[in-house]
Amino acid sequence: MTHQLDAVAQAASSTGAAPWVMAPMVATVAEAAEFAAQVRERGMVPGVMVEVPSVAVLADRFLEHLDFLSIGTNDLSQYTLAADRLSADLADLTDPWQPALLALVQATAAAGQRAGKPVGVCGEAAADPMLACVLVGMGITSLSCAASSVAGVGARLATVDLATCQRAAEAALAAADPQSARAAVREVLAAG
Repeated sequence: MTHQLDAVAQAASSTGAAPWVMAPMVATVAEAAEFAAQVRERGMVPGVMVEVPSVAVLADRFLEHLDFLSIGTNDLSQYTLAADRLSADLADLTDPWQPALLALVQATAAAGQRAGKPVGVCGEAAADPMLACVLVGMGITSLSCAASSVAGVGARLATVDLATCQRAAEAALAAADPQSARAAVREVLAAG
């Protein structure tokens, strides 16, 4: 990792950029603190991917050391629900609308709001226009998805205000299963 950070820092100094650098698959606060120190030593902004439940559960503690978090919903879903995301037989468990996953996303977003630090979402969830409304309502500050999904997500978000997104988030978090969450959010968004 040291060589990679050195390379990014060198590229940043030659371009005048101030990159945000995040580490994947961090599981403990100590790992995050060590990574953050190495990133800051090189004049860059540290963050980590939230891909395992331990980071979501302790997001406040992680954010004591980091400047941002990015939730990887595909991996977080897999590890939260103990379901291989590549298994077609377990596809229902890795649905980004799963209540346990949404609860972890909400907890992480709330930690970011308390710390005044950004929390983004990347992965399948960020590409779903209806779920994007829920994520914004939870306090997620950025969405990262495939270029082919940007127009649909942007168009959907343009039709709602923050209060509607917050109501959609409440409805999704109160649902018992992914299907109920989708139906409840659809209803909230239709009512505006």
